[in-house]
This record gives sequence, C-alpha cells and structure tokens, in this order.
Amino acid sequence: MQFIPARLAAPVLSLSLALLAGTPAVQAAGVKVVYPANETAGDTRFNDLMEILQGALEKTTAEFGPFELEASKQKMNEERYLSELKNGGGINIAWSSTSIEKEASLLPLRIPLRKGILGYRVALISKDNQAKIDQVKSLAELKKLSIGQGAGWGDVKLYEANGFSVSTAKYDELFKLTNAGKFDLFPRGISEAFAEQEQQAKANPNLVVEKNMLIYYPWPYYFFFNKADAALEKRIDVGIHKMMKDGSFDAIFKKYNGKAIEQANFKGRKIYRLKNDQLPKETPYADTTLWFNPSGQ
Repeated sequence: MQFIPARLAAPVLSLSLALLAGTPAVQAAGVKVVYPANETAGDTRFNDLMEILQGALEKTTAEFGPFELEASKQKMNEERYLSELKNGGGINIAWSSTSIEKEASLLPLRIPLRKGILGYRVALISKDNQAKIDQVKSLAELKKLSIGQGAGWGDVKLYEANGFSVSTAKYDELFKLTNAGKFDLFPRGISEAFAEQEQQAKANPNLVVEKNMLIYYPWPYYFFFNKADAALEKRIDVGIHKMMKDGSFDAIFKKYNGKAIEQANFKGRKIYRLKNDQLPKETPYADTTLWFNPSGQ
C-alpha cells in the first residue's frame, strides 16, 4: 500500500463514498479520528504508526463506515498528548509505550505496533566518547554513564528505576546536547538511531551511533484511546488484525525497520538487559507472532 498523507487521504475517501451514495459529503464524513501533531516540524518518527492507523481505518470502512483522519491543531509532546487523550481533549487516539499507570487511565490496544523493536536500543553519542564507552564491561559500569532522554518520555522512569542518571530536554535539543557531549548516551530504538544520525549529521558533526553495545528492555508500543471510546478501539483492533492476516502489517514493519535491523549488527554488540517493572500483567508475551526476534533475522 502506498502511504497517502493522512491529511489528504481521509477527506478524499469520505467524499468518494458520499458521491457513490448520492448523499452530501457532510453526511458521509463518518468518524473523525484525530492523532497528535508532531512536536517538531519534519519529524518522521511516527510515519509508520500513521500508516498502520490509516490502513486499519481503510480496511474497516465496509463494516464501520467512512472516516476522516487528521492531525491535531496543536503540536504536542508525549506528556501533553496523553493528558489530552485522558481528559477528552482535541485528540481521540495516541501512541505510546505502555505501563501500569497508562493502562489504568487510558484504553490500550494491546498489539505492539513495532513488534517490541523499540526495546532494542543503540545509543547516539559524541564520537569523542566512544573510547570512554569502550571501557564499559558490565551493567554496573554502564550505570555510571549519563543518559539523555526527551521530556515526558516513559523511558525516563525506566532508566531511573534501573539506577541511571537521566537528563531531559526537548526532542530536537537532544541531538545538540549529545553532539556537545553533555551526556554520554542518548539511547534510541534501532529503527530511530541510524536515520536520526543521518538527518543530523550536517548540523551535529560529532553525532555518531555507538558501535559496540545494545541496551534491551521490554518496551511494547500501543495505540491508546480514551476510556469511553471503546468503539474506535474495536475498529482499529479489527483493522490491524486484517492487516496481519493479509501481510500489510508486516510489510510496514519491514519497510520502516528492515534497513535498521541490518545496520544494528546484533551479533557484534554486547547486550545489557534492563528490567521494566512498569509493564502490566496483561502484556501479550505469550503470542510470539507479535514480537520481533533478532535471532530470527
């Protein structure tokens, strides 16, 4: 499926259905799905999730009716958009890592959107720090290094719970701070790190992907909904299962992650495993088809 920008795709679809039905477009608009606008202009981190979302809506039009899909009017970081979703603000769907706390206040769709691949972390670093990091031989030594993370990100609590010192900043500022060596590691999902380093190379010439280690912790990333919006959650659930059945879900995963999986060189990295005590007991570990397995690559 060729990805059509959400701001264009949904209105066109709704209009087409309206014309076919011989009714005014306004009556055929159907459900309006509003997701959080990116915090930073040009941010591509969530393009795969928008593509999954659009696909799920398209594949359920016959059963659930037409839809409109658009970004929120306000740009939001994760902390804000989860609050907006909980309080019935300007969005009715969002994406985030899960936790006991989040699932208590929001309605989760327990399908790991990226097959848990975000739990496999390589670090962006200042190239001047590579020799220092090479001296690390144990988890205890790793914990002596400082970590940078985004303000409001769920990872902050995880790293702190595992004994790390964490500094936070806005997403676009983190690259500048890492480039300048203000902290030792800026851990990123493998599907993020290599693309971000390439994008930032000109503005931050010292920024590189660390060569020899990988941090792993269970980190499923879900779609979330307001507790009162079970109807939309059901529709997206049905749509994603259709995508899994016809192969389009896996195709999106490979499209956005295949190159990074090769670049990550799992066999050449020492893995440090962290605990994630934030995960609910309902996390679907038993279904291995939902999860990325490096040994299967």
